Amino acid sequence: MLFLSTRGKADLCCSAHAITRGMAGDGGLFVPQKFVALSLDEIIALHNLSYQERAVKILSLFLTDYTEDELKDAADKAYAEAKFGKEPAPVHKVNDNTDTLELWHGPTSAFKDMALQILPQLLTKAIAKTGEQHKIVILTATSGDTGKAALEGFADVEGTEIIVFYPESGVSDIQKQQMVTQQGKNVHVFAVEGNFDDAQTGVKRIFADEELKEEMAAQGCVFSSANSINWGRLVPQIVYYFSAYSDAVAAGRINAGEEINFAVPTGNFGDILAGYYAKQMGLPVHKFICASNSNNVLSDFINTGVYDKRREFKKTISPSMDILVSSNLERLLYSITEEDAEKVSEWMQQLNTEGVYNVGEKFHKKITHDFFGAWVDEQETMETIRRVYNDYSYLLDPHTAVAWRACEKYRLVSSDDRYAVVVSTASPYKFSADVYAALKGEEGLKPFDALHKLHELTEVPVPAKMLQIETMPVLHKEVIATEKMAEAVKNSI
Repeated sequence: MLFLSTRGKADLCCSAHAITRGMAGDGGLFVPQKFVALSLDEIIALHNLSYQERAVKILSLFLTDYTEDELKDAADKAYAEAKFGKEPAPVHKVNDNTDTLELWHGPTSAFKDMALQILPQLLTKAIAKTGEQHKIVILTATSGDTGKAALEGFADVEGTEIIVFYPESGVSDIQKQQMVTQQGKNVHVFAVEGNFDDAQTGVKRIFADEELKEEMAAQGCVFSSANSINWGRLVPQIVYYFSAYSDAVAAGRINAGEEINFAVPTGNFGDILAGYYAKQMGLPVHKFICASNSNNVLSDFINTGVYDKRREFKKTISPSMDILVSSNLERLLYSITEEDAEKVSEWMQQLNTEGVYNVGEKFHKKITHDFFGAWVDEQETMETIRRVYNDYSYLLDPHTAVAWRACEKYRLVSSDDRYAVVVSTASPYKFSADVYAALKGEEGLKPFDALHKLHELTEVPVPAKMLQIETMPVLHKEVIATEKMAEAVKNSI
């Protein structure tokens, strides 16, 4: 399987090269030349496999330059019981026609662990395959969860350095504590003045800085990414959509071949795009419900065909979705235009220069065939957390609550009441102050005070690693302006 760029001006490459590079040289994102189909029997049979075996089955379709033994080693190490428990991605029944896919049982209590525990395994193997002699410098912008998951995955991994930039006031207190206490000889963490889009733009600017790349190369270093722009981040996420479907059939929630809906809290469009790719491969999905918070650029785009980032950036209680420039959307555009790289490049240029582009009626119709967009404000998010807990004794974090409420809105508008899976992306304890406030109305608590109160109230187990960070020393304290990000990279290396 070879990979090409969504901008059409980069050479074809194997998956190992795509993973080590992160982004294509022309500024585009790597995509596979084709998507291999799975039969319904193959999808259902996944239930008889461990999650590690399911991952090897799906990854082997794309990472064809890796041996089965290499993929097995990567999956076994990534999804070990010591990290994820016995079920890395369990499907949890909440009511008669709605389940949650819990993706937060990994070491950082967020869905990013599903990809960022295996990416270092894939990357180190890719370095050996490609003969890469340079040290790989992982650059990552985070809206909250990616940063800690990347740090956890790459800490002390030989041949790598990892540099994470997060918006100073744009993550939850516990997310911040997870990052600033991170240990490891090769980890560097910086708070950035501004929001996530500022941090993400800064990282993209570094990737495009040829002079800086030459300077780093002279020091024996080459840049790569742990954001979902990296194909090695995205492809492991396809696995859990197939896994959830096979488990739902085995549990008698649906019949084999029956189409279902997925509701996904969405910021950078990577998680929901992985589901779309699963559908391209044969997964029976009727609709993907793209759930946005008050930064509703994606839901507006799905409903109108116009992507317009020229709007107020809002800080919300679901900060991992506080994004106005969704990088992975470029891959969807490439797909719906039937690989028209010139058209995609034109739209990306318009977004960069004018802040807006319009895909037109033809392509908008293709998008709405597979996607429904809905957004949920702060009050609705809090009400949903409280109502779902009171009705079903099930505790949602704010991001999952946004997806749950968006699913309800879709059902009201469409009268489509079929079985749905709400993708649950984080432990409620990562946002303990807001979740506790939603349940009890008590605001202003310190994060760990709220965490303990939430546990006393609900008796939902607290992830052990989250308790540990309460008393860990802060190791990363630097706050920088976005224009100082390149300098921070130089100083770190």
